[in-house]
Amino acid sequence: MKAALVGTDGTLLHEARRATGRKRGADAVVETILAFAADLRAHGEEHFGESAVAAGVAVPGIVDAEKGIAVYAANLGWRDVPMRALLGQRLGGIPVALGHDVRTGGLAEGRIGAGRGADRFLFVPLGTGIAGAIGISGRIEAGAHGCAGEIGHIVVRPDGPDCGCGQRGCLETLASASAVTRAWAAASGDPEADAADCAKAVESGDPAAVAVWQDAVDALAAGLVTALTLLDPSTLIIGGGLAEAGETLFTPLRAAVEERVTFQKLPHIVPAALGDTAGCLGAGLLAWDLLSTEVSA
Repeated sequence: MKAALVGTDGTLLHEARRATGRKRGADAVVETILAFAADLRAHGEEHFGESAVAAGVAVPGIVDAEKGIAVYAANLGWRDVPMRALLGQRLGGIPVALGHDVRTGGLAEGRIGAGRGADRFLFVPLGTGIAGAIGISGRIEAGAHGCAGEIGHIVVRPDGPDCGCGQRGCLETLASASAVTRAWAAASGDPEADAADCAKAVESGDPAAVAVWQDAVDALAAGLVTALTLLDPSTLIIGGGLAEAGETLFTPLRAAVEERVTFQKLPHIVPAALGDTAGCLGAGLLAWDLLSTEVSA
């Protein structure tokens, strides 16, 4: 877990990390989060002379932000966890905002990161899976049921690998860091090889690595063109582990997207700027937004 104290302008004042305690069960994860938040608040009181005035928390899975409930998170074993109420009680009744981890990261990238100044953007982190955050006028569109932006489950190859969602050929089964890791481990014959190793092999000109990499880039471009056809963003922000390959990813990706567009307008395709602090900063921005809403109300 990553946590931070965040100033009114999005400045990162203090950052800390802690293990989730996931091996001890779902309830242990919740308690660890609550204790972490309380410790962070105490740090603010000790080192900045005042307590945090609101809290934001970003969690994976399905989130009902309006009700403040973490509806479902398979990796954590959660179902219907009333996170906002639990945190509010632990933190002395301060306002608490709850958000989805990718959408909160996208909020930060849009406002103070790579999408700063863009009225319409799409944030796509390429990690274990692939998700997305749709930015519109400084806000993130969650959708009618809290599921907007799940670009990783666009089917790009109907005869492709099975996906955990029940479909076949979803984008994340072909172009996520996990997918590249699986493909390169098989192609290289090294079960320990991962996506970063594949990127290095591409840079050295290994033809097998180039084939694996290009296959993932082609799948990613197909999914992104579907997304930009629907959303018409001015900026497309790519983050996550694969983005750390830099131009090894971005040069062929920009070319592959450009080859596929017809009437669509090409967005600026840029790397994410905030790294793994995006979620912390986004959670802080959610908290400040919550205070602004309460003041205006």
